[in-house]
Amino acid sequence: MIDIELQKRILSSLILIPFSIFFIIKGSIFFILFLSFFLMITIYEWAKMDIKNNFIKTLGIFFIFFSFVSAFFIRENEGQEFLFLIILICIFTDLGGYIFGKIIKGPKLTSISPNKTYARVLGGLIFPFIAGNLYILYSNFHIFENINFKFTIFILLISLLSQIGDLVVSYFKRRAKIKDSGKIIPGPGGLFDRIDGLIFVIPIVYLINLI
Repeated sequence: MIDIELQKRILSSLILIPFSIFFIIKGSIFFILFLSFFLMITIYEWAKMDIKNNFIKTLGIFFIFFSFVSAFFIRENEGQEFLFLIILICIFTDLGGYIFGKIIKGPKLTSISPNKTYARVLGGLIFPFIAGNLYILYSNFHIFENINFKFTIFILLISLLSQIGDLVVSYFKRRAKIKDSGKIIPGPGGLFDRIDGLIFVIPIVYLINLI
């Protein structure tokens, strides 16, 4: 039987994913309004964390803003299919990590996040690898000519960055002595909790593409 927490995560994904896909496909002003709405919620959730260091808090706001701007330019320059792939990998990184963590458990990876185990890291690498390969096989996305070593490294890089982003946010939540950044989404809690990995992945992928 699927536990309640996983049910909530799946339910929130079933709501957020189609909603996001609609605005990404629509593009133009619709996508800008969508990003702006999510940006305001995310910055609010970050700003209300009880972080004593004002420099870190301000730097975080600028980083979040840059992340959302990067998402816009990735969609405009690389295409919606590429943005879909990044989001898909981040979603399955979170899902695979949660499932492996619950089933296998095992030793903890770090004290920063009590639920972060080595099994969770492994699940966060396996699930997006499978999902990414299926996406390439059954979509019209051709930025990668085929499933090869370069594509595998791309998936692993995004998955690792997503998990690092989750750890960084967990660290600041721990310092602020809170479990969730908000209550807007069943299961994960805040919107920031749901997209923390993606916020780290997007700007780094954007900068890599500029090189």
